[in-house]
Amino acid sequence: MTTLDVDAVKAFIMVADLQSFTRAADALGSTQATISVKLRRLEEKLGARLIERTPRRVCLSPRGAAFLPAARDFIAAHERAITDFASAPCRLSLGFVDHVAGPQLPALLGQLNAHDPTLTLKVKIDTVSALMAAFDEGGLDAVIVHNEDDTRRGIPLSMTHYGWYAAPGFTWRREEPLPLAMLSLAETCPDRVRATDALELVGLDWCETFVGGGGSALNLAVSAGVAVAALAHRVAPPGVVEVSGKFGLPPLPPSEIILLCNTQSPRAKEALRILTSAFREHRVG
Repeated sequence: MTTLDVDAVKAFIMVADLQSFTRAADALGSTQATISVKLRRLEEKLGARLIERTPRRVCLSPRGAAFLPAARDFIAAHERAITDFASAPCRLSLGFVDHVAGPQLPALLGQLNAHDPTLTLKVKIDTVSALMAAFDEGGLDAVIVHNEDDTRRGIPLSMTHYGWYAAPGFTWRREEPLPLAMLSLAETCPDRVRATDALELVGLDWCETFVGGGGSALNLAVSAGVAVAALAHRVAPPGVVEVSGKFGLPPLPPSEIILLCNTQSPRAKEALRILTSAFREHRVG
């Protein structure tokens, strides 16, 4: 079966319309030699001479005249296919772990929409374990999470740094367990492990005063003076203060933020490239 080259057919149509290899080359941003090669290969594939060329003029051969309408239909169908594909709705399911995007999330989503207004976004904000389960099951096209154990290779985005935050009026006596606000009771929760390991390393007792409810609820608990929380600097709510120095609390290790992707859609991949660039642009330690 003969397969036609799109560029060669375009070159043929341009030569036929302009009756000149030179003008056709200029119109296509090419060279006369390149146009000649493409046309010769097209004629070889079709087994017929399409263009009659003399020192004084260029014109269609009888076979070329017969082929021209079909050539125009071929190019028109090709252009329609490209246009239809580009304008078709594209869906992208994104997962953000609690306390990763923070106040920058609206700006990130705004840049994605500006890049591709036809993109349909589904955003899920949850714990690492919930997001990774959805990602592994194919429910999410991409996730932005903390790379806690280095077992997955993702695209590095930034480093997140943490501090101990509390309401300005929060008080604590060192002889008592430190009241903590946590996202989860799960012993594998990275945020929980980060906080409790740091405290236990220096021999400080702690107790759970608030657990669960998501990042927003955790921030409300801290702002209300209920407890102290180990928070990423980027998402500490307005009005709270960093109290490491005040209470002599231990430093918290940073974590790397990575993007994991399993979509093969070119448009979705381009959107994720824009998201990656925007995330790095808006990153806050």
